[in-house]
Amino acid sequence: MTASRANPNDYVLHPFEIEIWGKNALFCDPLSKGGEQQTYPVPTYQALVGILESIYWKPTFEWIPLKITVINRIRTETRGILRRNLRQDQKMDRSYFTYLRNVHYMLTAQMRWNADAPKLVDDRNPVKHQAIFRRALERGGRRDIFLGLRECQGFVKAPTEFSTIVSAYDGYGRQDLGQMYHSFTYPSQDNDNLIVNLWDTVMTNGVITFCLPEETPYHQVIRQVNQQIDADHKYRVTSVADEFAAMIKGARHQ
Repeated sequence: MTASRANPNDYVLHPFEIEIWGKNALFCDPLSKGGEQQTYPVPTYQALVGILESIYWKPTFEWIPLKITVINRIRTETRGILRRNLRQDQKMDRSYFTYLRNVHYMLTAQMRWNADAPKLVDDRNPVKHQAIFRRALERGGRRDIFLGLRECQGFVKAPTEFSTIVSAYDGYGRQDLGQMYHSFTYPSQDNDNLIVNLWDTVMTNGVITFCLPEETPYHQVIRQVNQQIDADHKYRVTSVADEFAAMIKGARHQ
């Protein structure tokens, strides 16, 4: 049902390793959305894409999470939260949200050139994109990092000794976490539908290896989007060459 939006060989050369942590996280199970929200035990593919885009993103490329290592044990806590009930005369109502507690992850991800932006082919400079990303990562990202919800503040940095990181689940073998939401496939030049992708999540010794959205086994069309995707759209973006030059100039003045 879904079509590949880019050639798998169009990856930027080297994967990145990012350390992610926070006091709380809530990667919402769609079955509980809108009421008393329940978190998934681990981050979803789409949530990790959002974190990566908060660090650095341009329409020239798309982020592909490859795998994530769950370092801390999976612990949850439930909180009672007062929210305004829009269905009952704006009265305050108590809802119970279940959060993950004291989360810590190591993420490996890669850039892939965006096949839906052919006009930005001249902006595909992997060396400069990688340099800008590393600088943004050193500063904690270009935008605030959220672990699922706005109130779940996250933090990111480049790992110093990635090979020494050991998961709390190392030696546990295979653990089936059940069917989970994976990602959305958005309308593109080859697809007019908004599609939700599901997959069977498996954690092996604390490591979850992701498949691509087009490789997930379960797909469901949410709705058809009646819009024309213009392949000749002119993107108003600063070129990676100009961004890189500005970064080098700023570094020299520090």
